[in-house]
Parts: sequence; C-alpha cells; structure tokens
Amino acid sequence: MARSTPSDPYARDDGQRAEPATTTVLTRVRELIVTGQIAAGARLAAESIAQELGVSRTPVRSALAVLAVEGLVSYHVNRGYMVRDIRLRDILDAIEARAVLESRACGLSVDYGWAAEELEQLQATVAEAGTIIADGAWSEEIERRWYKLNRDFHSMIVRVSRNMAIRSAIRMTVIYPVFGDVARLCPAVAACVPMRHRTIPAAPPAHILESQADHQRILDAVVAEDAPRAEQEMLAHVMRSRDRLAALATRR
Repeated sequence: MARSTPSDPYARDDGQRAEPATTTVLTRVRELIVTGQIAAGARLAAESIAQELGVSRTPVRSALAVLAVEGLVSYHVNRGYMVRDIRLRDILDAIEARAVLESRACGLSVDYGWAAEELEQLQATVAEAGTIIADGAWSEEIERRWYKLNRDFHSMIVRVSRNMAIRSAIRMTVIYPVFGDVARLCPAVAACVPMRHRTIPAAPPAHILESQADHQRILDAVVAEDAPRAEQEMLAHVMRSRDRLAALATRR
C-alpha cells in the first residue's frame, strides 16, 4: 500500500516525522539563510530564534542541528551555531553531487516500482506545473508556486527510491535556495550574476520552460519503467541547472 508523499524529500521512511514546531522553525530559518536575510557569519542563538518565532528552544535546537547537517550552518563549541559563508563554488559542487545522487535515486525508483497512487501524484504535480507555465504569466508569486511543485517533483522521486543512504547524502547537497531562482535569491550566486539576469520577466523564462520539459521526459521514462533512461534524464536535468549558474556567473 502506498504511503502519502511528504513535501520534504528527507523525511524518514519509518513513519516518524519531525514535530510541527521543528518543521516550522527549520523552514523559516533555512529560507532566511539561503536568501541572505541572515548574513554569513551571524550567530544563531536558540533563545532569540525561539522568542521571535514563538516556540520553545527545543525545536529550535533540533532545527539548527538539521541545518548543520545540510551544510548551511556550522557548530563551534565556544560560539554555538553560525551561518556558513557559502560561495558560488560550493553551490556548483553541491549541485553536481546532487545530480549524481538524484539520478541514481530516479533509476532506483523505477527498479523498486511506483505504486499507482504515487505515480498519479507525480503526474498531477507535473501537470499542475505545466498549467502554470501554459498561462503565460510570470511573477515572484508564480515563480514561488512553480518552484514548490518543482521541489515536490524531486522529493517524490527521491522518496520512492526507498534508499535512505542516498536521501541522507542528498541532504548534504542542499545548500542553495529551493524557493525560487537561485541566480536571483542566493547571495553567493547573485553577487556573480549581472542584474539583467536577476530580474523577474513577465513570461516564464527559458530555463523554466526547459526544466518543465525535463520533468515531462523524466516522467515519461518513469511511466515507461525505463530505469536507465530515467536516470540519464535526471542527471542531465540537474546538471543543466549547474551549467546555467556557471554560465551566468561569467557574463559580466
């Protein structure tokens, strides 16, 4: 029997989920860090965060421990948790590592087999994202909606691989934004990208159209139960995002 698919690709498979308060803190602090609202080198005091978010210190400490595993913060015995100084090279390397891990997860998901309910959910996610693009409009809000579906798409594939080692390894590569265009939102990338490439266009940009087409090809391979093709398509898909960032950073 298929289990419901969580939005977090790193949720545990044994049915145990993080407490709601921890999830809330984790999501909020992660977003503040990757969008630069909390600067590199800033100290993350559990007491201050707990007070600001209206929670106890326990879920804050749990969330900070997860962020340390993800590579967004570092822990020092005498100074506590601090935001890491993430560079463009770090992000490109992380995406490349994720490409290898996630492509293998995609192939394993086909080998393992998709339950009917899981496959229907994957198809619905691709279709909904396609509808957003077909509408022809683009804005910060629309971008965020599309990227939420993008995250759900990748999350489902990694989860259905049923490989906890891969899922744990992928956690170490999530050091760039998943809330929108990394070239616009991540300070480490934006600092290297000309302003003209950081503006939000009125219509879906080319890299979104390309990504949506990639998702459809990956889905087609999954439906066809073609594991090698699914794996190859996923590898090419994730690497395209890396190549785009590297190319944008050289356009001075």
